[in-house]
Amino acid sequence: MDIAAPLRLRVDRDALRSNWQQLDRWSGEAVCGAAVKANGYGLGATLVAETLAEAGCRDFFVANWAEALALAPLGLSVSVLHGLRAEDVAVARTGVARPVLNSPEQVARWRESGGGPCDVMVDTGINRLGVSVEAVRDGLLDGLEIETLLSHLACADEDVAMNARQQSMFASLRGHTSARRMSLANSAGIGLGTDYHFDLTRPGLALYGGIPRPDMAGPLRQVGFPEAQILQRRRVPVGETVGYNATWTAPADTEVAILNLGYADGYRRALSGVGAATADGAILPVLGRVSMDLLAVDVSARADLREGDWLAMAYDLAQASAVSGVSQYELLTGLGQRFARG
Repeated sequence: MDIAAPLRLRVDRDALRSNWQQLDRWSGEAVCGAAVKANGYGLGATLVAETLAEAGCRDFFVANWAEALALAPLGLSVSVLHGLRAEDVAVARTGVARPVLNSPEQVARWRESGGGPCDVMVDTGINRLGVSVEAVRDGLLDGLEIETLLSHLACADEDVAMNARQQSMFASLRGHTSARRMSLANSAGIGLGTDYHFDLTRPGLALYGGIPRPDMAGPLRQVGFPEAQILQRRRVPVGETVGYNATWTAPADTEVAILNLGYADGYRRALSGVGAATADGAILPVLGRVSMDLLAVDVSARADLREGDWLAMAYDLAQASAVSGVSQYELLTGLGQRFARG
């Protein structure tokens, strides 16, 4: 039996397409791909990938092979950023996606399994995944059928000298491998300029309305809109408190709506007392602590709201991050599975 969810995550496909088209323009002569890992940054990987493919995107990046398999029915060109564990070889050999090889061990594993088209990550300073620049120069990748040579910027959202050092190290590998393309820039990296674009950019956050750098804010639009249903409307008398630890006290008799939404759904506890819902332009502040499954908002301005009505949450990523101290990435990817997406 299907039961209607009390939470929904409305995805603005037009905004998603518009953001990719803007990032494609900013990428200049480079091809613009899309990071759709973490379930399309929380919005639904299949929905996101279908929408971006319709807009013209041809290169997609996921974290692991389970995410690649979820997209397999779409027949897209997918790269698996975490590469190739021993446990992944069997599915990788089916050709549903290309591994992004990240270590000498993964390179050897791919060769021993039969080789074929692959991507390779080179570490130019972030010290997470990737083979060393020196190993590439020494011939580690010789003979591999490399589609894309990648690296990843550590501080692209800041104007620091490390960005130029990483770009220079990566650029020095031109011609040292068989790679058809080179790719360095994430969302913020696109904003660093043409020297960082190489042949392929791979934005993530900015696709979904996040603002990776202040100078990229203007044209990007919010894509995900969390909405929650009112479970109960109640009047809280002056002097009474709401929620755990009684952190909010009613300064006057206050009309309060209890929403079917909490930190278990990714609406972070850090938004307690600073978040808000909206209704036809009215701002309805969050009162007291966000709990696991519930939160309270002040609906004194809306006498018409009742049990069963829906409220949109004010969830502009940059603004929500600023007031909560939680990164835009966490606010987006943490949105939980209890939301109906669409």
